[in-house]
Amino acid sequence: MTLTFQNLDRTRSDREVISSELRYARRAEEVGFDSLWVPEHHFTDYELTPNVPQLLSWVAAQTERLRLGTMVTVLPWQDPIRTAESFSLLDHLSGGRAILGIGRGLGRVEFEGFRVEMGESRQRFIEYSEAILGALENGYMEYDGQLLKQPRVAVRPDPYATFRGRTFASAVSPESMDIMARLGVGLMVIAQKPWETVEAEIATYRQHYKQINGQEPPKPIICVFTAVSETEGGAREMREKYLQRYALSTVEHYEFDNVGFAKINGYEYYAKLASNIAKHGVDGFASFLADLQVWGTPDQVTEQLLSYVNRLDAGGILLVPAYGGMPEPVADKNFDLLAREVLPALKAHDVGGDLGVTYDARVVTSPSI
Repeated sequence: MTLTFQNLDRTRSDREVISSELRYARRAEEVGFDSLWVPEHHFTDYELTPNVPQLLSWVAAQTERLRLGTMVTVLPWQDPIRTAESFSLLDHLSGGRAILGIGRGLGRVEFEGFRVEMGESRQRFIEYSEAILGALENGYMEYDGQLLKQPRVAVRPDPYATFRGRTFASAVSPESMDIMARLGVGLMVIAQKPWETVEAEIATYRQHYKQINGQEPPKPIICVFTAVSETEGGAREMREKYLQRYALSTVEHYEFDNVGFAKINGYEYYAKLASNIAKHGVDGFASFLADLQVWGTPDQVTEQLLSYVNRLDAGGILLVPAYGGMPEPVADKNFDLLAREVLPALKAHDVGGDLGVTYDARVVTSPSI
């Protein structure tokens, strides 16, 4: 499960939004979810999630087996040694349940708020990733890069266990996927482009990963926003109202229609996307994003989700129950139907392991897997 803590249009206070979604975090383990994921965002109504390791530490204290992932920690926005320390501590607090999700970021408002040049983000991501992954493996960080100059310092507490096999990165552009293959990390697929395109790009990523690392990569993790109802009509209404609003908020937050991306190093892919949006309109692109998500009756949602898992040979799928300005009763019903009708069928589907990877023997594994 993924929680986003969106407060679009500010129909509720931030306190109410956070309190409401934390209820799902408390219930996640008891209803059968295997992992909980939270994105990182700052400064806007888009998502109220500025410190994800802190939030996941709170969840760790409420649970015993639930794995805890970031979707994603945006590396260029924070000092890499602090990121390594945060995850080492989270891993200790949770008994080895942390999953490191990483990315380089896209929101201009967030880069400006942190006074970080967007044009440096790709290089920062590469250097920070190498430094952080090395530190979590070796117990110290030392790096001499183009942008990162880190004298040797110890990571304390010592890393609880290796993060090999439990590090995933969000990658949208083909260039980013190639970087992830070289870094030796798994992919997190957030539904933003046609599935046939994703399928082809993952095939290329797998080929590059195996050539570079001499082994198969972890199976990808898919994240989709889900709307489930007892009737097709009810699900269609949720699609038109909440999935569409979520998709529009994504376009607005990331400025997908901003052709200025063409002038920012490393964001050329998004410049092409902006040009396409200029031809077809923002609402049309938002509708396209909404249609990449999943809605329907429980049986229809289950069938569609498993089709994506099979298509990409995925190792896990993340379901988002609350988003797009959903009133609490609507989100509660969506969560309950997902947990009661969809989740058991997904858990019965064998993807070949825990999140599709084999963890180091020292890592505490979920007894339900």
